Amino acid sequence: MTALHLRATVLPDGAQRDLWIADGRISLEPVAGAETVFDGGYVLPGLVDAHCHVGIGTQGPVELDEAVTQAETDRDAGTLLIRDCGAPIDTRPLQQRDDLPRIIRAGKHLARPKRYIPKLSDDLDDEQDLPAAVAEQAAYGDGWIKLVGDWIDRSVGDLAPLWSDEVLAEAIDTAHRLGARVTAHVFGEDALPGLINAGIDCIEHGTGLTDETVELMAARGTALVPTLVNVENFPGFAAAATKYPDYATHMTDLYERADRTVGKAIEAGIPVYAGTDAGGGVPHGVLADEVAALHRVGMSVEQALAAASWGAREWLGWSSVEHGAVADLVCYQADPRKDLDVLRAPERILLGGRVF
Repeated sequence: MTALHLRATVLPDGAQRDLWIADGRISLEPVAGAETVFDGGYVLPGLVDAHCHVGIGTQGPVELDEAVTQAETDRDAGTLLIRDCGAPIDTRPLQQRDDLPRIIRAGKHLARPKRYIPKLSDDLDDEQDLPAAVAEQAAYGDGWIKLVGDWIDRSVGDLAPLWSDEVLAEAIDTAHRLGARVTAHVFGEDALPGLINAGIDCIEHGTGLTDETVELMAARGTALVPTLVNVENFPGFAAAATKYPDYATHMTDLYERADRTVGKAIEAGIPVYAGTDAGGGVPHGVLADEVAALHRVGMSVEQALAAASWGAREWLGWSSVEHGAVADLVCYQADPRKDLDVLRAPERILLGGRVF
């Protein structure tokens, strides 16, 4: 592999630096014969989509070649690290390729019968089987477990929790003992206290957060990935639920206060990260939209950039721009701190030291 050289303003520190790349890794020391591939702009650590579904399409599970196309779309938008928040297909072959984003797999969604999107989850007839299912997914995935925390319960006509507090506590403890972290899909209010008190590590969406659960998450350090670009689909969910008027009204209410809800979480100091929920109802490659949305609801520009780059990388256990780190970098001609729309047009993308 040819040695490379970049000269740019490197974020987050904002200093102009020379970076060399040899054998796919960053060097802060000169490398003889390096070819300069970028000079004079701005460099970010590879972007992170912290809630993405490589392997899910508009009709459910997809074939592996379509999953590759999804990952390529994310890569070409600058997303070089993906926390795959549940996939019904085995995407481990994608992890063997050096031209696709790095994927942290959460295995399959864990749900109950008729309480999630068909064909996407492992559905447990008996909730007492959840701890064992968590152990199975911990062995299958890459250190994350994905629970479905709430979904419409057709017997009540509205969102409702899937699991009892006691089962959640045992399941999350099982995951932690096995070295895995746990996250959960949650739209409404009622499932949140049991999940947070059980020690869950992250909440996805979180549109039902209240002042009390925001305070609880902040105290426990529970992270939030609000997927604001997906929340834009809530009016459509409501309009389609003609048989369930309570659910429709609830989803409309959650949508109308979503910006304020996430803003309160940010203000309270909850760790918030950028995730698109790409796959199904959200296209891949739209991470810049989520970063802009996080800024809209209360993050500073630098906080929003961190939520999709160096901050998210640290949270997920990946390095940024340092000597010996993997050379996953996104280069821009203009300063994204001055205009977040800059994120939409990477000038150079380096994945493992390879230029795209």
